[in-house]
Amino acid sequence: MFSGCSRLEALDLSNFDTASAIYFYNMFRECASLSTLDLSNFDTSSAVSLCYMFYGCSGLTALDLSNFDTASVTEMEYMFYGCSGLTALDLGSFDTAAVTEMEYMFYGCSGLTALDLGNFDTASVTEMEYMFAECSSLVSVNVSSFDTANVSDMSYLFSGCSSLESVNADAFVIKSRADTTGMFEGAGITAEEAGLNL
Repeated sequence: MFSGCSRLEALDLSNFDTASAIYFYNMFRECASLSTLDLSNFDTSSAVSLCYMFYGCSGLTALDLSNFDTASVTEMEYMFYGCSGLTALDLGSFDTAAVTEMEYMFYGCSGLTALDLGNFDTASVTEMEYMFAECSSLVSVNVSSFDTANVSDMSYLFSGCSSLESVNADAFVIKSRADTTGMFEGAGITAEEAGLNL
């Protein structure tokens, strides 16, 4: 809808009725000049896809998604890809029980210093490759609730997270054929320090 509006600096969506909207993917893709975006009135209760929604929104410095209803969402891949201006992101209200795709979700969010995903239900997720890759300012990430039993690709999951000091991944279950290539490549800690024996 607004994909590629790279010079757009302001956007008033206060009158949008999104109650019946199913697909939100690519909606604000590469709106790099937006610094704020008020989505407080968005009704996402019918949404099944949020992939690429904020892809390349590098100018965003804050994003409040606390009102998002994600219970029916199955796709979140590339959702915040390249949102390098964000320093914090609260996704504590996200219901991810139905989500199967999370690859590249936070890739290149180089401004994020902390990310608490303690409530994320990842039991249905099969793809996690590059999920946190190149989050170079990320010091800690809470993944204690992650169920990785069905994940087939975890390659480069934390690669390039050069400031990373804490990851509680000791509860990760990695199936025998899962791709774990470069999982901690260029990260501030090793797989062993994160509680994993790869």
